[in-house]
Amino acid sequence: MVDREAVVSNAKYLRNVRPIDPEEICEYVTGQPHPAVVRQVLREEAVALGLVECDDGTFVPVSDRPVEAPVEVVEALPDTYADALDELLMERYGYEWATGDSGDQLRGTIRRFKDDYYQRRNVQYDADVALGYAIYHLPDFYAAVQYVLNDLVAKRLLPRKLRVLDVGAGVGGPALGIHDYLPDDALVDYHAVEPSAATEVLEALLDETGPNFHTTVHGTTAEAVAPEGKYDIVLFANVLNELDDPESVLRRYLDHVADDGSLLALAPADRNTSIGLRELERAVADGVAAGGGAEDDAPTVYSPTVRLWPSESPTDRGWSFDVRPDVAVPAFQRRLDATRGADAGADSEPADGEFVNVDVQFSYSILRHDGERLLDVTPSANTYAKMADMDDHVSNRIDLLAAKLSHDLSPDDRDANPLFKISDGSEDDDNYAVLVRETAGNVALATADYGDLLAFDGVLALRNDDEDAYNLVVDEETVVDRIPKPV
Repeated sequence: MVDREAVVSNAKYLRNVRPIDPEEICEYVTGQPHPAVVRQVLREEAVALGLVECDDGTFVPVSDRPVEAPVEVVEALPDTYADALDELLMERYGYEWATGDSGDQLRGTIRRFKDDYYQRRNVQYDADVALGYAIYHLPDFYAAVQYVLNDLVAKRLLPRKLRVLDVGAGVGGPALGIHDYLPDDALVDYHAVEPSAATEVLEALLDETGPNFHTTVHGTTAEAVAPEGKYDIVLFANVLNELDDPESVLRRYLDHVADDGSLLALAPADRNTSIGLRELERAVADGVAAGGGAEDDAPTVYSPTVRLWPSESPTDRGWSFDVRPDVAVPAFQRRLDATRGADAGADSEPADGEFVNVDVQFSYSILRHDGERLLDVTPSANTYAKMADMDDHVSNRIDLLAAKLSHDLSPDDRDANPLFKISDGSEDDDNYAVLVRETAGNVALATADYGDLLAFDGVLALRNDDEDAYNLVVDEETVVDRIPKPV
């Protein structure tokens, strides 16, 4: 048996001198174990030692530099993961898993859990549901989390060495997205909490991650697990809406976010879950404890729904979601969609996209303890109107600072004016910017990204009683400027 203490001691000595070579260390350890054995010990101790494994087999200290490169577009789920899922499907159903009885079974499973979701019933996970869920949701979940991480990278708040707690990890789409987002020299201590049969799929897909992504899967519920220590990222991806008491769970896990860490919560873009996520965000961030008293350590909303005005918080409907480019259709979705059986109402039915899901649309919230905000701007009351006072400004042209919190929401009608949800974090009702005439001076409203801060000069405030909302009319008299994110 190898002397682990001797391996660790030598690694500690060499880490600040030169790259740690297992072949060198084995010379200093009693019995001179094989370099492969030393390498395995170093891998197992890498998180504690703060070491990353290089392509040449040596180990070096992880860099203190934060992650700096955001992702522009997530184009596809990598073939490595798609092939691993295909192998799982073949192991369970055979080589022709997408056809015959097994294909019918999987299509029926996907239809059932989609219906359960839309009817707001809890989805019961067994091995078949887990595989069907992976077929349908792995690509979009993989992509969504990477766009959310961009918000942290914008202010250099994503370290290369980080502990991640993925609560309700499911089949692993977000975990794989985090892995591929980070540079190869990042060191990750990843912990998944997942009580269902999805762990079989999750563990198989995690086997495809690199040597510096150290994984532990806890097969228990979010309510039952007892987290240890603090984490740089606590992730709830598409799971809060499935919990019996999501607010208490969220509050408990916030206690395990590091002082300079982040809690990331993602939800589907549909009305109920998106609004539900925003209600949870407000419940924990507005300084009201579960028992009704004030909280001294309430987290700050980092993004995307920042509160620009001090001591103000929104009470509008809160439905806000991002939309990103579709990812490429993976082969496993195309196979299942291409061959249809009696379950679809015919002996043979052509593919119609029912089992293709590559839309990347999601709601999210990032909470922090350190007061950081992505849009760290406080408007001047002498210059800008406040949405909380919008009723006083109806029929007037005003200046406004607000974040863009939607893509174009106008009906699919050639004559409809582009419509965008905007927010300054003080509003009682929804506020929408309506682009009635685009000019060079206001084109930023249409071209700005989701979450960008916009300055409106001379926007016309109108009340929309039919929608219980305010319309901010952007015309040829209005100037809209995009305010760069501070760093």
